[in-house]
Formats: sequence, C-alpha cells, structure tokens
Amino acid sequence: MRATVILLGLLGFAARLAPAQDPVKVDPAHYKVQFENDQVRVLRITYGPHDKSVMHSHPAGVAVFLTDTKGQFTLPGGKVQLDSAKAGETRWVDAGSHLPENLTDKPFELILVEMKARLPARR
Repeated sequence: MRATVILLGLLGFAARLAPAQDPVKVDPAHYKVQFENDQVRVLRITYGPHDKSVMHSHPAGVAVFLTDTKGQFTLPGGKVQLDSAKAGETRWVDAGSHLPENLTDKPFELILVEMKARLPARR
C-alpha cells in the first residue's frame, strides 16, 4: 500500500515536470497551423458540438473568435474554468496548459496567434 502511494506521488510529480504538449501534435483534429515564422504561429482551432480535446499548452497570444463559443477548460490541477466569447471578439490569452471542451450543440472556430519571441521595441 505504501509503495503504491509513493509511486502515485512520483507519477504526479513527473507529470508536472513533463514538457508542454503541442496541440498541433497531440490533437491535430482540432488544431491546424495556418501560418508560422520565427515570431508567431497562427492556429485555426475548430471544435464540433460537445467536442473535447486533450491536455496541451499554448504560449501567450491573441485569440480572435470567428463564432460564438461557450466552453470549459480543465487545468492541470483539476480546476475547471468556464468561458464564453462572441463572434468577432478579440482577446489576449496568457500562456498555460488546459483541456478544452465545447459545451454547446454548435461547432465553434477561432484563430489563435501564438507568440514565439519577444519583439524588439518599435522606434
């Protein structure tokens, strides 16, 4: 029993140390690269009704919602956050890991511009 508890603890610790999962690699059905260079990667994200992804990570970026959306994000510690957006809404998103799920009977689509490098200050 004690060995099982220790093993589960070590596995949980290892999971927190694991490298971030790229959504394009772990969930290509929902995440497609539209453009990429040394500064940004632009993803088209599409979810069908009640679709669910897998845990993955994104760097900071800008999300542009092409359709209305209502979903939830399960975070690495198990906390669940609800979120919604209207078509045409644009917002900054911080870097992080999550497992998204579409909570509606309709598909949704958005563009995510992921930042790769800090841009030099404009003069």
